[in-house]
This record gives sequence, C-alpha cells and structure tokens, in this order.
Amino acid sequence: MNLSRREALWVGLGGLAAVATPGAVLAATTEELTSAFTGGAAPGTDGITLAAPEIAENGNTVPVSVSAPGAVAIMLLATGNPEPAVATFTFGPAAGSQMAATRIRLAKTQDVVALAKMADGSVKQAQATVKVTIGGCGG
Repeated sequence: MNLSRREALWVGLGGLAAVATPGAVLAATTEELTSAFTGGAAPGTDGITLAAPEIAENGNTVPVSVSAPGAVAIMLLATGNPEPAVATFTFGPAAGSQMAATRIRLAKTQDVVALAKMADGSVKQAQATVKVTIGGCGG
C-alpha cells in the first residue's frame, strides 16, 4: 500500500483529532453503562449498601463506600459527570469481603449509583444524592 504525502497527512491529522478528544469517542450515558453491566436484568434494591455524604463541601474528594456481600463485581456511576463511569471493582473467590471505598470527583450536585452483580447472576442497585456546595456555603 502506497500513501501519498497528502494521504499520510490526513491519516495523521485524524489520529491527532481522535487523541485530542477521547471523551467524545468514549463517552457513554448512564443508561448505556447500566444496561451493559446488568445485561438487561432488572436490579433489585436489597443486599447492597451505599454510603455517601448528603453534603460535600469539596466536590473534588467525595468519600464513597459500597458493600454488597456475595457480589462478583461492583460498578460506581456519577450521573451528572461528563464521564459517568467512576470505577468498577471485581472480586474473586479469595476476596475477604465484597466492599470498596474510594474518593470520587463530582462536578455538581448529582446522584451516585452503585450496581452490584451477584454470584447468582442477579443485580442489586443503590443510589444516593450528594449535594456539592460551592466553597462550603451551601450554594
């Protein structure tokens, strides 16, 4: 295959454009991420615990923990962020407990959703609304 200089330039510019805008290529909605994780199963609400603060004075470091005994995977979503997928935790058979704790960044006041895929194939969901204040003044 022989490329002219002009064709090589267009290929290179296309590659640079793809690298410069990864969010536009990889962005998925909360619904798409949820359906991909659940495989179309309707999530239940029992058997999963999500702990998040009601009010976060600093949206850059919001502590979140989720526990789902018997889970093989847990996915965290922040519905109001430009990229809603926060993290996915996978647990093997040697895991002592099926829980995860982390700090996440929230762009604004929004819902944090935790989905747990259980060993029997069922899916559990928990949700919490976190109000992000501006400068700690409740704005």
